[in-house]
Amino acid sequence: MRIYFFGAAGGVTGSMHMIEVNGKRILLDCGMYQGHRKEADELNRNLPFAPENVDVVVLSHAHIDHSGSIPLLCRKYDGDIITTLATRDLCAVMLMDSAHIQEKDAEFFNKKIAKGPEDYIQPTYSYNDVEKCLGQFIAVNYDRPFHLCDGVTLRMHDAGHVLGSAIVVLDIVENGAKKRLVFSGDLGRKRIPILKDPTIVPDADFMILESTYGDRKHDPIEIADEKLADAVKTIHGRKGKIIIPSFALERTQEILYSFHKLFKTNAIPPTPIYVDSPLAIKVTDIFRLHPECYDEEMQALFDVRDDPFDFPNLEFARSKESSQSLNEEEGPMVIMSASGMCEGGRVLHHLRNNIGDPENMVLIVGFQAKHTLGRKIVEHEPTVRIFGLEHSLNAEVRVINAYSGHADKDGLDAFALASNGRLKNLFLVHGEPDQSEAMAARLRDKGIPNIKVPERGEFIDL
Repeated sequence: MRIYFFGAAGGVTGSMHMIEVNGKRILLDCGMYQGHRKEADELNRNLPFAPENVDVVVLSHAHIDHSGSIPLLCRKYDGDIITTLATRDLCAVMLMDSAHIQEKDAEFFNKKIAKGPEDYIQPTYSYNDVEKCLGQFIAVNYDRPFHLCDGVTLRMHDAGHVLGSAIVVLDIVENGAKKRLVFSGDLGRKRIPILKDPTIVPDADFMILESTYGDRKHDPIEIADEKLADAVKTIHGRKGKIIIPSFALERTQEILYSFHKLFKTNAIPPTPIYVDSPLAIKVTDIFRLHPECYDEEMQALFDVRDDPFDFPNLEFARSKESSQSLNEEEGPMVIMSASGMCEGGRVLHHLRNNIGDPENMVLIVGFQAKHTLGRKIVEHEPTVRIFGLEHSLNAEVRVINAYSGHADKDGLDAFALASNGRLKNLFLVHGEPDQSEAMAARLRDKGIPNIKVPERGEFIDL
């Protein structure tokens, strides 16, 4: 058996790993890279393997850094893409949105920034590519055994990270020997709103484990609402605007749920809340279709017909015109918009129009990868580049880490140590090097000997 680490190795985005076993090639995730524009563009246009040689794809969840290159793959790959029911539904809207954003960004660049036809860029893939790949999805519910290929049985367990997210378990028979390989995907954390807690999977022989927060502890989830309420009260007094760059999947729904509770208990003053992301609106509708993913609190709300994603003062900006009008209106108001790392979408227009005003606020509620615009805002760079032009960052910047959908160091340790004593090899991926290396050192001290932090493009024979 051989494992190739093609993406999210030595970094956080572009999840892409391949298992070669019994003469078959199993691709785990096929995500887009996010970071330096030139490097990201090159990586996202050129897959590091021959798509036609892949036998089957298993997708852990719908985030674009895990799923976003599937349409490119499927130009030359005609096999199955196995995932959960909710992930398949989410990919139907998220991959179409990805194609749309690429088309619009290319159109804007070619019209406003390119010096001539020789500088023009093209989208990485088209709507037609997305339509083709969606016909290759096979949806399997949690905990159901699925024959993946010769000698390999797949089970997906709830990862508790986003709606439909899965821990991938491959039970393998190779040369008469039984082995279990576990791929965490993105592992969630306990007690986050809406979703069930992540499943602990024991008895792994080999494990590919994310390490996004491998050396950090999260703020308690309970303080997230307090910090959100304080931000709203602050901006309400200034009559300014809060811009929340928010992932359309999960983070937007969590923040809406928080606002629902805060308004219901009169913890914040009446303030207009706008969701300005066509994708986030579609994703919110999909949430209502998948109660199998809800925790008990969420199920109880729906049982009494209390929609957590709908409340007074909330408005969904569905059209381009309604989005543009928000820049003309005066505060106080809150605008949630994608993308979560400020790398594309409508949030760029809101940032461009509002970050120069010190009465406004940018509220960061999710992880920001290196070299993204979101990371530059978190690091308070005095000027940031948006649509090729420099803008002064004068708005207040706040960060709420408590909303993170990733397990922290304690959650990651507990997941790995559930297989201690049997675990032969642990590979730490999906983390910046300082996080992965610190986690590796800590887990060695706790008794797991064979731990490696692979680099992108590396392969390991087991």
